[in-house]
Amino acid sequence: MAAFTPDAEADLDFRLVQNTFVTLFWRRNLLEECTAWLDGHGYQVTSLDATAWSSEGDLLRGIGAALDFPDYYGRSFDAFNDCFGDVASYAAYGIAPEATGLVLVFTDFDVFAAAQPESAQVILDIVADNARRAALFGRRVMCLVQSSDPQIKFAPVGAMPIMWNDAEQSSGSRRAG
Repeated sequence: MAAFTPDAEADLDFRLVQNTFVTLFWRRNLLEECTAWLDGHGYQVTSLDATAWSSEGDLLRGIGAALDFPDYYGRSFDAFNDCFGDVASYAAYGIAPEATGLVLVFTDFDVFAAAQPESAQVILDIVADNARRAALFGRRVMCLVQSSDPQIKFAPVGAMPIMWNDAEQSSGSRRAG
């Protein structure tokens, strides 16, 4: 799928990813309306119920199974990052090649986040990083997170450092004179 066009600004998918690749939902019916729209527009919607997860291992097994990760998947955050990176770049698993994009949906994520706050933050950060990377290649990946806690908050995800360009990477190349 190509990048969005200027006339897509009113479309739901564009609005969901224009500021972030991970979007919170409180009302389940609103989430269902959004996922129905996305499904109707060719997105592969993969939904996971986070109430079944009480550990990092449960989370990683659940996502790996839902996205059909290969047998060598190591069920660690590094392994998840590698395999989800493959999915985001439309590897041979995780997403149908003809799909408009991938929508990873976590329902009742507040239950898991209360039990494993650090793991909850890490997984969302990895998803956001890979969604941003996918966008660089015209591929669409987003994550919708439903919480029954309307006050739930997460630290920013997908943050990247501001880096110098290649020609000015070394501090010596930025000295006057």
